[in-house]
Amino acid sequence: MASLTNKTILGAAVAAATALALAAPASAGDLFGRRDHGGSIKDAPVEAPKRRCEFSMNVAGTNDYVFRGISQSDNDPAFQGGADMGCGLFYAGVWGSTVDFGENDYNQSIAPYEVDLYAGIKPTWRDLTFDFGVIYYAYPNAHDAGGEFNYVELKGGVGGSWNNFSLGGTLFWSPDYFGETGDTLTLEGTVGYEFRKVRFFTPSVSALIGTTQYLDNDSAGLDYVYWNAGFTLGVEQLSFDFRYWDTDLSKSDCGFTNLCDSRFVFTAKVALP
Repeated sequence: MASLTNKTILGAAVAAATALALAAPASAGDLFGRRDHGGSIKDAPVEAPKRRCEFSMNVAGTNDYVFRGISQSDNDPAFQGGADMGCGLFYAGVWGSTVDFGENDYNQSIAPYEVDLYAGIKPTWRDLTFDFGVIYYAYPNAHDAGGEFNYVELKGGVGGSWNNFSLGGTLFWSPDYFGETGDTLTLEGTVGYEFRKVRFFTPSVSALIGTTQYLDNDSAGLDYVYWNAGFTLGVEQLSFDFRYWDTDLSKSDCGFTNLCDSRFVFTAKVALP
């Protein structure tokens, strides 16, 4: 009788275990719900799938919009903003700024703002990141009868970081530069260093030197060199940049204006997310 009872209990236990296994396949051998993914109990938990693309936006204000050493806002403040997307190696974005090139003979603003569209790829090799892209500079509603403002540049660059030091170089080429000044090459080199975080702040220093070479004969004599050096404080998504700019252009080279003179520029920027 005891033997029959034991067999009955054992049979009931086996039946109950079988029923549980059939009713809840993710409970033991599929503890992490990976049965359909070819995993096993020895695998680490499956990570949530990562987003294929990243999006960001930025807004900035500066006391002077300086591009390649020359003021684009007539030494006055400018407001700027942009949006970027990155999908693996590929990136694309748009950036805009207010500009001030003065007025024409009809008291019309020659150009009220600039809008740049860009795209490219950023492959990596070891500690180096390469950048191959195209930039379209547009000046909507510009009164540019003296020469087309809109132009295209192709660029190729490489850079890397080692022990908080960064170093990079970029070559830009335009078949017809700003103002229809023809074929140009621009070469830039950058260096930077990021210090350890101090409370909420991440301080860094950086410098740039560049040259724009006008290759067409009718634009001979316009070649020049520009440089900057500055200090940046980063606080979460905020950054505060203090920078000194200068060029080797004389006042006569710059149309007897002070747009190419040395200057200090402050820029505050917020990036989201």
